Amino acid sequence: MGMLHIYCGDGKGKTTAAIGLAVRAAGAGMSVFIAQLMKGRDSSEVGILRTLPAVTLVRCEKDLGFVKNMSEADKEQMKIYHDDMLKKASVCGCDMIILDEFFSAYNYGLLDREYARRAVFSLLENAEVILTGRSPDKIFTDRADYISEIKAVRHPYERGITARKGIEF
Repeated sequence: MGMLHIYCGDGKGKTTAAIGLAVRAAGAGMSVFIAQLMKGRDSSEVGILRTLPAVTLVRCEKDLGFVKNMSEADKEQMKIYHDDMLKKASVCGCDMIILDEFFSAYNYGLLDREYARRAVFSLLENAEVILTGRSPDKIFTDRADYISEIKAVRHPYERGITARKGIEF
C-alpha cells in the first residue's frame, strides 16, 4: 500500500519538490510516472526527465495558456488531455505516480472530478501518489500521509521580474 503526498501552497517549489522525489525514487530503482497537468509550454526539467529510463513523463500536447485566457473549447480540450493522463497513470503499473498541478485541474473542473478521486485512491493500493498544486480539496487532505505547504514569503515577480529559464521553468 502506498502513501499519499501533497505539495501545496502559494509558494514556488511544489513541482520542484515532486521532481526531486521522482529523481530520488528512480535512483532507488523505482519506476515513476509523472503527469504534468495544465502544462504544455516547454519547461527545463522535461528534457532531463525524458533521459531517465525509470521515468515516464506525459504532458499536455499543446500549451493552452492560463485558465483565465482559455476559451470553452480550450477547456474541453484540456479536460480530454487530463482525463487521458489519469487513465495512463491508472494502468502504468509504476511504483510512484506524480500528478503535477492536479489541484489546479481539479479545482477548475478541467478533469472528470469523480473519476479523478477514484483514480487517486485506487492508485494508492500499489503506488506512492504525489499531488501538487494550490488549495487541495479536503477529500485528499483527509487521506494524505504527507502534506507539505510551501508558503510564499517573497518572490521576484513582485518586483516585476518574469519567470526565468532553469529557475521557474
